[in-house]
Amino acid sequence: MTSPAVFQRRAGLPALLVCLGVTGGAAFAAAFASRSSAEFYALLVKPAWAPPAWLFGPVWSMLYLFMAIAAWRVWRAVGFERATAPLGLYLLQLGLNALWTWLFFVWHDGPWATAEVLLLWASIAATIVAFRRRDRPAALLLLPYLLWVSFASALTISVWQRNPGLL
Repeated sequence: MTSPAVFQRRAGLPALLVCLGVTGGAAFAAAFASRSSAEFYALLVKPAWAPPAWLFGPVWSMLYLFMAIAAWRVWRAVGFERATAPLGLYLLQLGLNALWTWLFFVWHDGPWATAEVLLLWASIAATIVAFRRRDRPAALLLLPYLLWVSFASALTISVWQRNPGLL
């Protein structure tokens, strides 16, 4: 049996770079889809509690960094072979994360964006549970993400309902 110290050495800087790269790829896919989102967002009727468009970039940057560190911590804690299930959930939620941006800002599909953001929320919650079993701080790093997506879910539903002609 391999000792935890060996797992930690195996999951050092190269593993961190992989986690940052994979997470950055998802962030790039979402950013690419949202390159004209400011114009579309300005057209939408939003609730009074909707944040300004400029806030999304800094918040998502922080969340993506926390997500990558969380994935790396799980990899480091138990080794890649024992982390494949939680990291698989992590990849699923990353894909769903990027897909929402395409559904909402590129395809202007309110019903599918709403259904998808709820699926995203569930996949984040499942990832948190799986991460917690391997590394509690990794799970805690995902809590701000879950809270933000909870808020984003409510915002998605509200904006979709207010803009039936655009979404």
